[in-house]
Amino acid sequence: MNEPLPTLAGPPRLASLDAYRGFIMLAMASGGLGLAALDEAYPDNAWARFLAFQSDHVAWVGCAFWDLIQPSFMFMVGVALPFSFASRKAKGDDDRAIFLHALWRSLLLILLGVFLSSNWQKPAPEPTTNWVFTNVLCQIGLGYPFLFLLRGRGLAVQLGTLVGLLAATTVAFGLYPADPAAWPKLEGWFAHWNKNANLGHAFDVWFLNLFPRPEPFVANNGGYATLNFVPSLATMLLGLMAGEMLLRETSLARRVLWLTSAGLVCLGLGAVAAETLAPLVKRLWTPSWALYSTGWTFLMLAGFHTIIEGVGWRAWAFPFVVVGMNSIAMYVMAQLLKPWVGQTLKIHLGTGPFDGPGGVVLLNAAVLLVLWLVCWWMYRRRLFLKI
Repeated sequence: MNEPLPTLAGPPRLASLDAYRGFIMLAMASGGLGLAALDEAYPDNAWARFLAFQSDHVAWVGCAFWDLIQPSFMFMVGVALPFSFASRKAKGDDDRAIFLHALWRSLLLILLGVFLSSNWQKPAPEPTTNWVFTNVLCQIGLGYPFLFLLRGRGLAVQLGTLVGLLAATTVAFGLYPADPAAWPKLEGWFAHWNKNANLGHAFDVWFLNLFPRPEPFVANNGGYATLNFVPSLATMLLGLMAGEMLLRETSLARRVLWLTSAGLVCLGLGAVAAETLAPLVKRLWTPSWALYSTGWTFLMLAGFHTIIEGVGWRAWAFPFVVVGMNSIAMYVMAQLLKPWVGQTLKIHLGTGPFDGPGGVVLLNAAVLLVLWLVCWWMYRRRLFLKI
């Protein structure tokens, strides 16, 4: 387990980006380690309550660490795009071939997202494809071609597009008739973002019913919407700006200052927007959420970049890099294999170690270790699943 981390040779591959991606992917795959069970067992323990809150999505308005997982995925897609483009150019691919590959990648991500969503649905008498597009893979796939077309357009065009995306989203939702009686009964202008009483919901009632389904689509239980890919493109676009800066900037101090400053500015703008333009709702990717959440992703990347590329402390990040370089493999395993791995552990180790709230946490940690070991095995054999 002392293999060296990847180095920045040729068209650079950032070890800090791989580590950040792996950290977020491990957090996702952990399922929160079942920490909610500790909160239920020890309701008066402040630490148990805090950890349980941070390891789950907020009900509607607000932000916990768990809500930052998807923004991190989308932000890192933007960061990685300039490096991927530079790598393919170095191999001799022309712009047309690279764009066609981007379209192919988008289609594969959407289809993989639909495939996984179809496996998540409850058993039905006649199982069928679940045509929904709200999971992170579909959202990335829907926005990726537009993101690719913004690569290399310059900061002015990219910032103008960013402002346009967020302004258009705000106006579009604001023009749709509000229902102040809908949960969570946001008032005034903010009522336009109540759950399943907004433009995104109305669009899905029309759009998703164009696909074959055993029963008509009525509402998304979580309040998520397909149209989230439009404002979430702003998150990927900010990541693209960061990636282009990291690719051209040679000074570590300037890179870290840029990332940190951008993070603080986005946090501030997001907080102001959450009080004035739109509530902070991850499930609808409101403009305030796009800015606020991306502020945290900037700061997290700045931290990883400073420690790994700057200070040179790399060995500690190896467990994260192993996963970050096989993020698709880990994502698919986490979505499809976790219940089977957990049941297998109980069969061979017995249920005793996994009883009680502490046992729930132990089981989740053990499942995560098994999935990590698969990624480590793939890493040692240089097997990397890519789209």
